[in-house]
Amino acid sequence: MCGISVRPKKYGSDSLISYRGPDITKVKEVEDYTFIFHRLAIVDTSHAGDQPFEDNRWVLMCNGEIFNYKQLKQVYTDYPYISHSDCEVIIPVLENHRLVEACNVLDGEFAFVAYDKRHKRVIAARDPMGIRPLFYGYTKEGQIAFASEMKDLIKFCDKVNPFPPGHYYNGEDIKPFCELYRLPGGKQYDMDKILTNIRNILTASVVKRLDADVPIGYLLSGGLDSSLVCAIAQRHTVKPITTFAIGLEVNPIDLKYAKQVADYLGTDHHEVIFTYQDIKDILKTIIWHTETWDVTTIRASTPMFLLCKYIRENTDIRVVLSGEVSDELFGYKYTDYAPTAIDFQKESQKRIKELYMYDVLRADRCIAANSLEARVPFSDKQFVTYVMEIEPELKLNTYNMGKYLLRKAFDGSDYLPAEILFRDKAAFSDAVGHGLVDCLIEMAEERYTDAEFAEKSAKYTDNRPLTKEGLMYREMFNEMFPNHDHVICGYWLPNREWPNCDLDDPSARHLPNYGASGE
Repeated sequence: MCGISVRPKKYGSDSLISYRGPDITKVKEVEDYTFIFHRLAIVDTSHAGDQPFEDNRWVLMCNGEIFNYKQLKQVYTDYPYISHSDCEVIIPVLENHRLVEACNVLDGEFAFVAYDKRHKRVIAARDPMGIRPLFYGYTKEGQIAFASEMKDLIKFCDKVNPFPPGHYYNGEDIKPFCELYRLPGGKQYDMDKILTNIRNILTASVVKRLDADVPIGYLLSGGLDSSLVCAIAQRHTVKPITTFAIGLEVNPIDLKYAKQVADYLGTDHHEVIFTYQDIKDILKTIIWHTETWDVTTIRASTPMFLLCKYIRENTDIRVVLSGEVSDELFGYKYTDYAPTAIDFQKESQKRIKELYMYDVLRADRCIAANSLEARVPFSDKQFVTYVMEIEPELKLNTYNMGKYLLRKAFDGSDYLPAEILFRDKAAFSDAVGHGLVDCLIEMAEERYTDAEFAEKSAKYTDNRPLTKEGLMYREMFNEMFPNHDHVICGYWLPNREWPNCDLDDPSARHLPNYGASGE
């Protein structure tokens, strides 16, 4: 990960997000703006790859990885490249295309801001899934400002907003260039072709994310998604890949499953144990880094943050691959209760649209807070497009097994044994040990009486906290980021209008179909 911040000169160059890019910080003043770049060197680790990049027309900063940069450099051969960085190629792409076209030419996870000297304007864009973060706000003088995290803007912008994924800013307006959540189902019906394409496209998605000039690691929970990412990567890597799993000191379910996968794949595997005290000690830090009050996000961020902290402090790994986005494409536990295939598709569209505020946000912040870079194969534009266009009837759980299409796509391929590939798996926030959730709930119970909860939660007219735990997070968030509850759109909960899904707690263990593996 890297950190970018662009603001009017008068607001200086102090930045709160240097941990996103600890290798070097560069400050560039251009016209009335200050560009600040905190670099985590991943591709071309020499100083030639330091940003901002600048030529006669453009000053560019990008937090991201452009996976098709080698192909693009073969197209734009006349540009005088000064580095081997994947992000430098954005400049000739901008020079040769309208902004909306340029954004669609790029295959990657990116958030960039550039200054166009010719037209004296700032432009910006963010990848279609929002894997890389970007926020914007306006100063009291009405000038726009951008940063990788909200905290870097609130000191001089009254209201900060997430920059929407798949959108660009042309100096005047924010407009869409790719809205994956609008994709309808019903374009792919042939089951054999679907399974082959899922396997091939996901494999290509993982392989393209193995390009780095620094060591790569893998977050392995033992669940289907992270296990498939590791299995694909191991098949395309000569040496054993390095995997990491984390579990609570009491009944760490994930460690058991992760070790099974690691042993099968022959990875260089590491286990991390965290304690109840770790949960209590890290909670405020989690909320400060994630900039959220969502219960699901904060719960799941706790072990992920601690695992990434271990990786940073004990290894030379700087890039980690993780398994986010699969659930939104193939279904959760609660989507078993989708009334119809159309309802399933609409729910998937809604989740894909909002994911940048939840699981994608969690992955970025927990990883970047520890000066690492996240790569998310399931978020690949081609993969998301393909899966979203599958006939939704085929994605309903009529197979007595969730995510059947994904599992079946790799069946018989020796990527994973059947006992792993077809094992029902609990959600990450629960599977590290039910004690994690129980500990957080207990903290909230000790913090509020029933009367205090009723009084304090009633003060919130929008997205009123449903539990004492939710109130605890909301109050901590507002102490750090007052008047910014709007940065997420609500609690990440099952669709409460569906049968068996009217829950106040997001944990999958409250659903009737919670699997035996999570018990």
